[in-house]
Amino acid sequence: MKRTITIFLILASFVNAGLAQSKPPAAAVTQKGIEVPFVNKVLPNGFEIIVLPDSSIPLVTVEIAVRNGSFTETPELNGLSHLYEHMFFKPNSARMIGQCEAAMRQGGLSTLGQQVCGPQLKLKSQIGDVSYLEEIDQIGIVNNAETHEEVVNYYFTTTQPHLTTAMRFIRDSIRFPVFDEDQFAGEREVVLAELTRQESQPGLYLENAMMEKLFYKYPTRKQPGGTRTTVAAATTDQMRLIQSRYYVPNNSALIVTGDVDPQKVFALATELFSDWQRAPDPFKQFPMVQHPPLPKSEGVIVEQPVSNVIMQIGWHGPSIGVDDKSTYAADVFSYIVEQPNSRLQRTMIDSNLAVATSVNYYTQRNVGPIRITLVTSPDKAKQALKTLYTEIDKFTDPTYFTDEELENAKTLLESEDLYRREKLSEYSHTLSFWWSSTGVDYFRGYHKNLRAITRADIDRYIKTYIPNKPHIGVALISSESQKVAKLTPADLTGGK
Repeated sequence: MKRTITIFLILASFVNAGLAQSKPPAAAVTQKGIEVPFVNKVLPNGFEIIVLPDSSIPLVTVEIAVRNGSFTETPELNGLSHLYEHMFFKPNSARMIGQCEAAMRQGGLSTLGQQVCGPQLKLKSQIGDVSYLEEIDQIGIVNNAETHEEVVNYYFTTTQPHLTTAMRFIRDSIRFPVFDEDQFAGEREVVLAELTRQESQPGLYLENAMMEKLFYKYPTRKQPGGTRTTVAAATTDQMRLIQSRYYVPNNSALIVTGDVDPQKVFALATELFSDWQRAPDPFKQFPMVQHPPLPKSEGVIVEQPVSNVIMQIGWHGPSIGVDDKSTYAADVFSYIVEQPNSRLQRTMIDSNLAVATSVNYYTQRNVGPIRITLVTSPDKAKQALKTLYTEIDKFTDPTYFTDEELENAKTLLESEDLYRREKLSEYSHTLSFWWSSTGVDYFRGYHKNLRAITRADIDRYIKTYIPNKPHIGVALISSESQKVAKLTPADLTGGK
């Protein structure tokens, strides 16, 4: 399933985790599965429009998503999808036209002004009237963006009367970027500063070690932040390269949620985006890499100044479009063993071997990782690992979870989705994620397919991807704690 929280925030929550146990939910009656009431339309140029209406609050979120991110990045482009994201909200050709027209009204353009404005004014017939920009800073728009492995999304939230303004602004931002050299140099420094701040988070080193070993041939495809080297060397020509490859209508989607009429959104989107020229499918020209399977298990010790010992075991999990059934089974099983009263949690937490244990499958088109994370103390690290590996070997035991736990997990997954829908300005990001990584048909049937998952499906998923399969074990530990724990790479792989 989707995990939007960063690894270091996850780890921080583990460090502060208590030992309190909550009462498990009551048994659920088997249901068919809820539905997400969105509607969608695809324009002839391949541009997809997804609308989830809710008139309870007069707010709208307009979001545009692009199938871009680290899974499209060669080593020299690593992190540049994120840098491109930073340039999205910089002045575009529409703003330039507005400034040029204002200068012309005030007495004409200088020779330099003519050189600057000439190319921009030629776009006037495509962009149209730009007077809407006069109100863009006054309508209370909240805007931001995110870069992940398999999607980059940009979004605005405003009040319902300003839907058209928001859609026009996002149209002009994605279609008519300028990439001013001075502004680009400034944003490059901003991104470098972000990387510096991330480097102060010990959890980043665990994440990087895991990705570099788990996806050893193409690690950059799983690291959206990139490196200081690639970002520092980035150029505006590379931004235009990314734009020409991926920022095309048949690789993008518009997601609108909130107090809107879907037919009005479809009509407005058709007006604004239908003349956007379709381009070759970027994934036919530049296919996704094929991550090779792990040849063997490997353990890695990462020394950083942390108080607890944080250990993580990772496997290659199922990919969308290759083994969809297992992606549903992975979500259900993860929720079963994540619950406080599950056998795994009782074994690891109630025994005081660990303060936190988490199981996560991350849904991805290009190999979703499965990770189990364990937080413990130096003196218990070896025994905790040994016990965890014993539990992993028991995952396929028919008595490892009950029928009640199976149905409860499905209900919890549905409940989480419904809870997220309470704030549609955030749920639009969920729709962007699923559109990019899985496609809308997968998500439309997601809860129905979850409800259909059986013990046999979970058993097949586990046997295919986890026990006795090559894996990576990583320990994040301080040098002082390592003197007590005495962890070895063999400990981290379970001796396998």
